[in-house]
Amino acid sequence: MFARTTTNPTPRPNSLREFGMASDSNPIVSLNEFTYKKSTEIYGEKEPAEYVYQVKSGAVRSYKLLSDGRRQIGAFHLAGDIFGLENGGEHRFTAEAIVDTTVRLIKQQSLEIVAESDAMVARNLLSMTTSNLQHAEDHMLLLGRKTSLERVAAFLLEMDKRLSAAGTMALPMSRRDIADYLGLTLETVSRVLSRLHELRTLGFIGNTQRQIVLLDRSRLASLDLQG
Repeated sequence: MFARTTTNPTPRPNSLREFGMASDSNPIVSLNEFTYKKSTEIYGEKEPAEYVYQVKSGAVRSYKLLSDGRRQIGAFHLAGDIFGLENGGEHRFTAEAIVDTTVRLIKQQSLEIVAESDAMVARNLLSMTTSNLQHAEDHMLLLGRKTSLERVAAFLLEMDKRLSAAGTMALPMSRRDIADYLGLTLETVSRVLSRLHELRTLGFIGNTQRQIVLLDRSRLASLDLQG
């Protein structure tokens, strides 16, 4: 599901480096750029996996709808992240823009053709596949073993590594998103965040409370028993 970006006179990107991927030969490739409004689907579960995507700006969530109607978010993709790479011919998750989001995309077949003659691209594809597997394993452990406090602590530490700038973590996702990622209820996530705030482990900036400052990372890390 594509939504053409607004007219832009700048040339279309045609380099793997512009896609965030190193290569030995840096061949000319065909990259497209699309913009999606908040909550717009980028691709659906079981749709053909023809393209690989990179978040240029904004944020994306990948999720499945369970048989009982609940939503399980599998991953958040932030600026610079590459997603949508599949081993099979179909997407296993639905991908949706969390906020207004611009993505670049390249045909997966094009990447595979380049990888046949470019060892660095081949290593990049293997590294991405391995990283996806590691994230899935870590997420499964988080859902299966952690208390609500430990899950929220692990999430905050993950986002701290990926999002923090000038000491502030600006979360693009809502508490509902966080709850669906951690396998918790919205009320539980709110209660845990409030408790961490009371303990002066974190602070909130602004009315939306999506900007967070971690005041005591060591204490938060002690709650994350996985690490």
